Amino acid sequence: MIKKHLIYKKDKWNMLSVEVDGKKLIVREISDRWGEDNHTFLSRPAMLEWAEQRFSKDQFDGTEEERQRILEEFRNI
Repeated sequence: MIKKHLIYKKDKWNMLSVEVDGKKLIVREISDRWGEDNHTFLSRPAMLEWAEQRFSKDQFDGTEEERQRILEEFRNI
């Protein structure tokens, strides 16, 4: 059974979700700028490391509160 976690959704073209399929974690990122991008991880620590890099302070275009909320959503998976 696949369990889906919504990390954020701004509209139907800007969202990020994680699907948990057994040991496999699939991050689906949909953006109006880049289209759909999928990342597959075989461990939670690998996914969290990616999230920390993807949403690093110097690359994130938003408030620190938003960034921390997104990272917390990843940690809760």
